[in-house]
Amino acid sequence: MEEIINKVANSVLEVFDLEDYYPEGIRAKIDISQWLIDGFVLKEIDFREKLKNHDWAQYQDQYVSVSCDTDAIIPAWASILVAIQLAPFAKKIINGHSEDLEASLYEELLSKIDYSVYKNKPVIIKGCSKKPVPARAYIVAAQYLQPFARSIMYGEACSAVPLYKAPKK
Repeated sequence: MEEIINKVANSVLEVFDLEDYYPEGIRAKIDISQWLIDGFVLKEIDFREKLKNHDWAQYQDQYVSVSCDTDAIIPAWASILVAIQLAPFAKKIINGHSEDLEASLYEELLSKIDYSVYKNKPVIIKGCSKKPVPARAYIVAAQYLQPFARSIMYGEACSAVPLYKAPKK
């Protein structure tokens, strides 16, 4: 009987798994509409009073997204004021929703990686993940890998989709 060879295990293919860079920590979301009249009207004096009385310590060492989940038109300073209240407690604060927070965390982390280890190598950006990896993180990873990788694929080794092949020199 012929021996079965695992070609994937023996290949020079480098797997870039975004889950490996997932920043552990608690995520929190603050919806500004909770401090608006009927969720839509910002009355400055009331808004400031509600922020003053809010327990900001509950966000200690958390990643926090600040948004307004209603169609209220709020002034830019309102989100900034919330961020200023959060600053002594939160690890990171962004204006946006949960996916924006994840993308921001990944953008920051991916900018610090040494991609030269992928020089002239075929790379597969692993596609399946159990953690919330936003689409934007895959795009950012591909942009950082492209100047180094010989080729970039997406998915799993058994069913990868080719995305990029460096020009022959």
